[in-house]
Amino acid sequence: MHIEKVVESLCRKYRTRNPFEIASCKNIKVLFESLGGVRGYYSQSYRYKMIHINANMEPEKQRFTCAHELGHALLHPDSNTMYLQTNTLYCVNKFENEANFFAVDLLISDDDLQEFKIFSIPEIAAAFCIDERLVEHRLKSLPK
Repeated sequence: MHIEKVVESLCRKYRTRNPFEIASCKNIKVLFESLGGVRGYYSQSYRYKMIHINANMEPEKQRFTCAHELGHALLHPDSNTMYLQTNTLYCVNKFENEANFFAVDLLISDDDLQEFKIFSIPEIAAAFCIDERLVEHRLKSLPK
């Protein structure tokens, strides 16, 4: 299933685009911790799913991080990307890109983009506090 379809299905089912609410509905515990330079990570232990978010970030970055880690939890729940990245030669870029695409699809709806269609990519990125490259990706997925 395409990421866009997964996101839209979740949004319809839970009637929200809020990653914290969706995580709660999916019984995924969200923990705010001091993580130094790490924005966040997803972990699973004994079938309990957890999203760890750096408590020292701005709320907008915490929201994006929650959406990104929710993407990991739902798209590749059994893959420990932190372990793979630090202990193996496995390339985790595909997982990270998918989680980023999931996050931007979740946080910016088609209706949101229609409202901002007269604005430039940098202006839209600033309005949603999301990286310009991800906004550009999101704009490409809009129906013609």
